[in-house]
Amino acid sequence: MVLSPAAIQALQVATVLFGAPLVQGVIARVEARLQGRRGPRVLQPYYDIAKLFSKETLWPDHATWVFLAAPVVAFCCYLIFPLLIPVLTTYGLPLGYIADIFGSGFVLALAAFAVALAAAESGAPYAQLGSSRAMTFAALGEPIFLFVVFAVALITATDLPYVEAATVRASVAQIVRPAHLLAAAAFFLLMLSDTGRIPVETHSGTLEFGMIDEARTLEHSGPLFALLKWGSAMKQLLLYTVFINVLVAPWGLASTGAPGDVVWAIVSLLGKAILLGCAVAVIDDSFAKLRLFKVAGFMAAGFLLAVLAVLVLFLGAG
Repeated sequence: MVLSPAAIQALQVATVLFGAPLVQGVIARVEARLQGRRGPRVLQPYYDIAKLFSKETLWPDHATWVFLAAPVVAFCCYLIFPLLIPVLTTYGLPLGYIADIFGSGFVLALAAFAVALAAAESGAPYAQLGSSRAMTFAALGEPIFLFVVFAVALITATDLPYVEAATVRASVAQIVRPAHLLAAAAFFLLMLSDTGRIPVETHSGTLEFGMIDEARTLEHSGPLFALLKWGSAMKQLLLYTVFINVLVAPWGLASTGAPGDVVWAIVSLLGKAILLGCAVAVIDDSFAKLRLFKVAGFMAAGFLLAVLAVLVLFLGAG
């Protein structure tokens, strides 16, 4: 028995959809243990999402349809992204080649724009503050993403995620290439920023003045808030997947459509994502949050690494 490409592609979406809260729950548990607390249950994100779907949806009186549509648009973007990257297979699936890394990045950017627009539409001061900060940091992160893509394109002669993953799998020496290491390090810093982790932001903080991602969702409730929380967990797993399956450790993926290989690919992805999340949790618990005016220096470090990755390729040392 061999699964069809369409079925595997649906499984990629389902893996991210239902596996993201699990990864989030494990990370929250590890963070609590590192801080000497008991922490929530590993499955707590599932209970929270289910409870929010049973709540009533409320919205500001002056908000328009944009406020209601934005969470749905963002959630749909997070469902589209797994179709474009190697989540479970080493080979490209039918929809895997409809967009390159640039196109995939635009999908995530659209989701972030929709959430920020809904926060601004709410009229709440803290939501607008978080929206403004998020867009500022996103503008700082875009040059990092662009130069990482340039480095990947120069290394593989293409900007398709599947080809980059195949290049890394072809030889262990590829991983230790200076250009590849610099590009991976730059993307890691960008990943910390986009997932709301220290040193950019206290992910679990409740102080409004220090919120960024969490502040944008303060005015949402009920099912729309559930979509935003679920989407945030999916975004985290998607960025982890790109870092793992494209840049660092693209092993454990299914090379055939055999059910056993696909199941192992699902387990492998979630296991690697949890390990990466635990490493991020250690970083999150080891550093104090930067002041907002120093975040530009943190993002500049990522940009410098990405630029160096391109430079060493041109200089012949990559």
